Amino acid sequence: MASHHQPPILASSARWRLPDIHPDGRRYVLIAGAAAFFSFFLWDFITWPLIGLTLWVAAFFRDPVRVTPQVAGEIVAPADGLVSAVERVAIPPELVGAGCLGDALLVRISIHMSIFDVHVNRTPIAGTIRQVVYISGKFLNIDLDKASDENERQHIVIEGRDGQCVGMTQIAGLVSRRIVSFVKPGDIVAAGQRLGLIRFGSRVDIYLPDGLVCQMIPGQRVVAGETVIARPGGVMPTGIAH
Repeated sequence: MASHHQPPILASSARWRLPDIHPDGRRYVLIAGAAAFFSFFLWDFITWPLIGLTLWVAAFFRDPVRVTPQVAGEIVAPADGLVSAVERVAIPPELVGAGCLGDALLVRISIHMSIFDVHVNRTPIAGTIRQVVYISGKFLNIDLDKASDENERQHIVIEGRDGQCVGMTQIAGLVSRRIVSFVKPGDIVAAGQRLGLIRFGSRVDIYLPDGLVCQMIPGQRVVAGETVIARPGGVMPTGIAH
């Protein structure tokens, strides 16, 4: 009797784990923790508020593990937060200077990160970093349109393996005072790779190249490195401003 060999079943499991604290934030946790410790001996009435502050700082700089979809052509969210706007706009001149994005109007997805969201930003596609431009500026409310042009910000252009480019802008907000970059021009990155963070509240804009269709509408929440925000041949949601 002929024997039938079945392919082996690969067993795997996953379990919840306490998120790591990003190295860039560990010193802030230590400072807040030290203040709470010494206040116990000096001004014990503020010890509990300082303990609460220490826990909040640790939560702010949390860096959870993310599982990024590996589907060619899909764009994943670069930041955690709330989609605050989806509109067709002129791209910033710094992104036009990268060349591969052109100068036509593109769909921009704006993601608002509150002080309770994870603030480690991730690459929306796999490819090569073509441009990183940091611009110092103001710290206006990120809900204002002019925040995109006047606030402290950093523009990044990534060229995908298929030659398409995606532009994104990290924008500091009212509370933010520092944009930290983990990448530089010429770096080869994977989709969902950590590329930087913005301290204490901010916004991230992503500009979709032609040929990709936005899957988001304002009011949706996204997870950096996991939520697919655009794909080829998808269905265009209603409500995009032109």
